[in-house]
Amino acid sequence: MLPLATTTWDQKEYDALQTVIDSDMFSMGQKVAEFEGAFAEFIGSQHCVMVNSGSSANLIAIAALFYTKDNALKPGDEVIVPAVSWSTTYYPLYQYGLKIKFVDVCQETLNIDLDQLELAISDKTRAIFSVNLLGNPVDYQRVQSLIEDKDIILVEDNCESMGATLHGKQAGTYGVMGTFSSFFSHHISTMEGGMVVTDDEELYHIMLSLRSHGWTRHLPKQNHVSDKSDNDFYESFRFVLPGYNLRPLEMSGALGLMQLEKLPSIITGRQENAKSFTKLFSDIPGVTIQHETGESSWFGFALIFEDGKEKRDEIVSLFEKHNIACRPIVAGNFVRNPVVEYFDYSVHGELKNSDTLSDSGLFIGNHHYDIKKQLGEVASIIKIALCI
Repeated sequence: MLPLATTTWDQKEYDALQTVIDSDMFSMGQKVAEFEGAFAEFIGSQHCVMVNSGSSANLIAIAALFYTKDNALKPGDEVIVPAVSWSTTYYPLYQYGLKIKFVDVCQETLNIDLDQLELAISDKTRAIFSVNLLGNPVDYQRVQSLIEDKDIILVEDNCESMGATLHGKQAGTYGVMGTFSSFFSHHISTMEGGMVVTDDEELYHIMLSLRSHGWTRHLPKQNHVSDKSDNDFYESFRFVLPGYNLRPLEMSGALGLMQLEKLPSIITGRQENAKSFTKLFSDIPGVTIQHETGESSWFGFALIFEDGKEKRDEIVSLFEKHNIACRPIVAGNFVRNPVVEYFDYSVHGELKNSDTLSDSGLFIGNHHYDIKKQLGEVASIIKIALCI
């Protein structure tokens, strides 16, 4: 009745794929470059680097901070993160030897609790990796007021919130870098794909190199990474940074160009559904929903049940019987996962709200098309389960 995700493709996307097939150029090329330019313009950033996933976008963004001329980050630096996010928000921090400090989320916005963030910032804090959860931007005016007199870097994981805005400014552009995902279930789909945007030319050049093996080939002649000669043969295999192969396929760039044309209408469709969702679910006793900050792009609809895990699990079973797809709220309280035994981490205070999301929450899908009828049926099922 209500799937978690559906396609936003039509014949334009299939024609774009065929164009790439006909060109016989499948690895990263002109279509990727065109998409990067178009995406940067849409978001309002000077630069965009497309990679093969949103997870890779997070990796390359964190990695780039280690290779700036002023060594923006070093192993052992403290980075503050919300306790609720996807795994690959945290993995690059572990992989680069950073100390991870988990902070609880706000049960209303589902984003990092800004009162707790203020208390968590210490003389050791060098960065905040902020996450805009399920389409909802963090209040970055407040965040910026907390760090304006401190040497702290702000990076945004905006992989779930493409198209969201705060005070007319796109989410993902408040930090020195912002990351995005174009995986199938996200706002636009390029099969697999991710992007990093920035206004910092040095970080942009570092990411261009890191994306392709750490070589100089894709760098402009004048760059912030390495002196580059005019000898294409020499520069084709010259390595200056310990990079990766995170390059997207040319098909992903071609798809991105088609999807970007649709993005405004996709966001509008999701926001229209959110009006119905908010009206239907705000007044159900025993259920709380995500409160919007700015203009959310509504990745999905979170539901938290005051009666706790038993009631949540009962409703999950009911949803399964009625073909309503649902998932935990992202990864819930990530500190509960066994993988954190590998991290160098600490927890600021308690993670009470993060635990509540884990035990009592779920989210259902949102879409670019009208799902008002389905949302009404979901609300009716929940009311029956809650004996309302």
